Amino acid sequence: MPEPRVPGDGGNDLELACGEPVSPRELDLGVREFDCDCGDAHGVVMDVHPLGRFVPESMADVLRATVEPADEFDEFTTAHLMGMVIEEFPGQVASADCSDDGDVGYSAIWITDFDSRELHEVTVELLVELMEHAMSHAGDDDAMAEFEEQMLQFDVSEFVETYRREREFESEDDRAV
Repeated sequence: MPEPRVPGDGGNDLELACGEPVSPRELDLGVREFDCDCGDAHGVVMDVHPLGRFVPESMADVLRATVEPADEFDEFTTAHLMGMVIEEFPGQVASADCSDDGDVGYSAIWITDFDSRELHEVTVELLVELMEHAMSHAGDDDAMAEFEEQMLQFDVSEFVETYRREREFESEDDRAV
């Protein structure tokens, strides 16, 4: 028989894709990855994490200015990016709405079946696909050809490695380079 729970008691565990449970209350705002009891590391994203976690702030600015979400949000956010990840990898992302739990510091959390490095590469690849889709609707064949040429030279793994090294944060007030 299930145990009764009091709202906000931290008893709402999230079942991960690996089958292990984790309480959102166990993960503070600074967590980007954690070692699970299953033996794997899982990437963690919260709605309060900026897009600059994955791409330079200048690119995040362009995404916010040009992508018009079809929901209640005014601009493209980390929540939209994680929606793209869920769509691409159904069953590999566990998520929870924590908006009723004022003790966690965030409203939504996503925990992936892959580690934070792989998650970073996945998000960059999805953003490149989004940009390519947008370029295809621009109606400028020359711009599309130039974009495709640049993407042939773009190495996602190398970008992620460099970006992760250069954006190392020293405090919660630091911003991506």
